Amino acid sequence: MPAHKVLLLGSGFVARPCLDILVKAGIQVTVACRNVETARKLAEGLEGVSPIALDVEDTAILDTEVAKHDLVVSLIPYIHHPIVFKSAIRNKKHVVTTSYVSPKMMQLDAEAKAAGISIMNEIGLDPGIDHLYAVKMIDEVHAAGGKVLSFLSYCGGLPAPEDSDNPLGYKFSWSSRGVLLALRNSAKYWKDGKVEEISGPKLMEAAKPYFIYPGYAFIAYPNRDSTEYMKRYNIPEAKTIIRGTLRYQGFAEFIKVFVDLGFLDDTPVEFLAKTSQPLTWKETVAKTLGIESTMEEDLINAISKATTFSSEEEKTRIINGLRWVGFFSDEKVTPRGNPLDTLCATLEAKMQYGPNERDLVMLQHKFEIELVDGKRETRTSTLVDYGVPGGYSSMAKLVGVPCGVAVKQVLNGIITDRGVLAPMNVKLNNPLIKELKEEYGIECIEKTI
Repeated sequence: MPAHKVLLLGSGFVARPCLDILVKAGIQVTVACRNVETARKLAEGLEGVSPIALDVEDTAILDTEVAKHDLVVSLIPYIHHPIVFKSAIRNKKHVVTTSYVSPKMMQLDAEAKAAGISIMNEIGLDPGIDHLYAVKMIDEVHAAGGKVLSFLSYCGGLPAPEDSDNPLGYKFSWSSRGVLLALRNSAKYWKDGKVEEISGPKLMEAAKPYFIYPGYAFIAYPNRDSTEYMKRYNIPEAKTIIRGTLRYQGFAEFIKVFVDLGFLDDTPVEFLAKTSQPLTWKETVAKTLGIESTMEEDLINAISKATTFSSEEEKTRIINGLRWVGFFSDEKVTPRGNPLDTLCATLEAKMQYGPNERDLVMLQHKFEIELVDGKRETRTSTLVDYGVPGGYSSMAKLVGVPCGVAVKQVLNGIITDRGVLAPMNVKLNNPLIKELKEEYGIECIEKTI
């Protein structure tokens, strides 16, 4: 039987773990990036991997390449997925992505079914592993006649505690812009039987200390729209449903100051135009706050008027953190057109992982359950994983490996459902859980507490 052929679109940090799995399985892979050199770098040292240049916006060339393969892995930004899906439908080829299913993607469900193809999405970490173990526990509770009264799910990709050595306690393993933009999203969730909403500017004020294990000082805040999971996870009985993000304590207060000072704003400003003469940081802060003086004392006074601090101790901590970023310095900014992107340029330089540093992923579901006899109990499903310096980061592994496993299961006929899919039922999920645990040691540990 000839080897399966896969077209892998994208070269982000999750691509390599996925690619390694496919190569080990004897699958022939074509790695496609806009820049062929990027594709060559990803394919380096791997047998049976061919790098090519490809722009997915050129549908004729995309169709030609898709037609040569059995399946497409789309690890490019989600806004491009519909173009890829349509090509796959025309050519009757399967697709796997790690992205959330958008309404535009879901509109292609009937066409995908008619083409007889599987378009498997949401199979990374979050979304992905989180779905596998949420659906598993909820199905077990329902099968035993119980009810899920509350569902809390929090996930964080963070530096390991010993490497969280900057004022934000955070380092970038992916786009700094994406991380900061996510902090502007509003949140919506079920709480005690009512839908609550938090606007983007108030999101950091909603962050609260969250206990998982005594050795970690986490805060948690809700993320986007959790209300749809009442239907997606089939828990109409639940009174509370919150999915959110974990960070280390101190992060939210720092980000709130960035918001209050206008540094998460991506509205273009003339003094930060890419073609402008770079200002110093202290000049940039003064102009953003609308003051003339660039003296540190005056900048601190202006900052104190623009935001609030919970205590003098907190004010000292955050001002010291702003000093670390460079706010009061003669260091030149890298102007990127607006405050947000200009801040990103500096944070990217200061908040990268060092060569011997590692990341941490923490994922926990917490279920408040009413058993068939009326008794109540709390169950947790927890994944703690660390990256390996010089090897995969935890985040890359936990997104890339589930994606690679899903590709194998589609090609091997284990996943037989057709249409636009996500891991929302035990038929799809159980084989994925089994292979991830047995072959790769990836699992959530379930406990009753």
